[in-house]
Amino acid sequence: MNKREVDLVVLSDVHLGTYGCHAKELLRYLKSIKPKKILLNGDIIDIWQFSKRYWPESHMKVIRKILKFVAEGVPVTYLTGNHDEMLRKFADFQLGSLTITNKLSLRVGKKRAWVFHGDIFDVTMQHSKWLARLGAIGYDTLILLNSLVNWILMKLGREKMSLSKKIKNSIKNAVKFINNFEVTAATLAIEKGYQYVICGHIHQPEIRQIETEKGTVTYLNSGDWVENLTALEYHKGNWQVYRYQAADYLTADLDPDTSDNDSLDGKLDIRRLLDLLKSEPMA
Repeated sequence: MNKREVDLVVLSDVHLGTYGCHAKELLRYLKSIKPKKILLNGDIIDIWQFSKRYWPESHMKVIRKILKFVAEGVPVTYLTGNHDEMLRKFADFQLGSLTITNKLSLRVGKKRAWVFHGDIFDVTMQHSKWLARLGAIGYDTLILLNSLVNWILMKLGREKMSLSKKIKNSIKNAVKFINNFEVTAATLAIEKGYQYVICGHIHQPEIRQIETEKGTVTYLNSGDWVENLTALEYHKGNWQVYRYQAADYLTADLDPDTSDNDSLDGKLDIRRLLDLLKSEPMA
């Protein structure tokens, strides 16, 4: 399978370690591209809900593939989110081409981009973290229920559906929150002189121009790999929202390369590392 060249790839809200994560699909996508730079914009590993009982091999393979990009010298920047906030204590850590940070300013083409996860705009996250964590557990349970519903629908020869999307679209406050999130991010970016603002967090892939009294900015959101299976791609001066389509990979060789493993399981015990992060109190 020929790999697509991409100048910049932005991924967020993968939620490795949860039942809703589509790790196999993400791995297929990662194996299909040849990126020059990767931004992991928060909630890649869901440390909030991490459990030793659920860490499938497919989730480990995604970690291996990302580390293989790092080993090959591809710049990978991991921006922390709320579900992996334990990593914020390692902000400005750098190892080879891997960097961990909380927010990022970078040049994309001839324009300046401001990149951050976006949980700072979430009032629930700022004042009621216990409620946000409870909501995350409920969301993961809903995803499990959705899997069962979709299995039944497929057996009946009907199309799959997303319960979480239907709920979001039917609740006016959810729609209002998404719109407020986008406008708030855009307003701050304009005030700071950026032409792009790149976020995650709300699981809503989007590219659109937002205009305020003070100017215009391009708002971009990479979506997620739980409901939408999307990424942002920038190549030769153009942005696009990539949407995973299973049919595109039917003829792909999905057998894992032995070089992907590189004995990483022996060198890096992810389960133990996540256990330590989860048990340590935040500074």
